[in-house]
Amino acid sequence: MRVALGADHAGFELKQTLRTFIEQLGHEVRDLGTDSVDSVDYPDFAKAVAELVAEGGADVGLLVCGTGLGMAIAANKVTGIRAAACSEPYSAAMARAHNDANVLTIGSRVVGQGLAEETVTRFLETGFEGGRHQGRVDKLAN
Repeated sequence: MRVALGADHAGFELKQTLRTFIEQLGHEVRDLGTDSVDSVDYPDFAKAVAELVAEGGADVGLLVCGTGLGMAIAANKVTGIRAAACSEPYSAAMARAHNDANVLTIGSRVVGQGLAEETVTRFLETGFEGGRHQGRVDKLAN
C-alpha cells in the first residue's frame, strides 16, 4: 500500500516513528513533511497529503498533529477525501469498513506510540465493506 504521510510541528516526532513502523509493515511511504519541530501551519500539510490521495498518488494518507482534529478538518476540504480522526484501533477500523475513510488523522498529544501503531495497523489492514455502506458513502460524496 502507498501511504502519504504528513505532520505539523506537534506531530513531527510521532510521524517519524510511524514512518519507520509503516515501512516495517511493508508499505511504501511518501513523507510530505514537516521535517522539524519548528512551528508550521497544519493546513498546508493536510492539503498536500489529501491532494496526493485524491489524485491517486497514494492509496491512503496519515496525518499527525497535536489532536488530529485540525488535520481532519483541513483534509476533508479536499474533494474525494474522507478523513477520520481516530485515537484507538476500533474507530480506525470502522472508519475504513463503514465510511471508506482514506485518510487517518492522529493526535500526538492524545495517544502514545504503542496506541498510535495499533491504530495505524488497524486502519491499514481494514478494507471497505461496501454493501449497505456504499450508499451512505455516495451521499457523502454528493
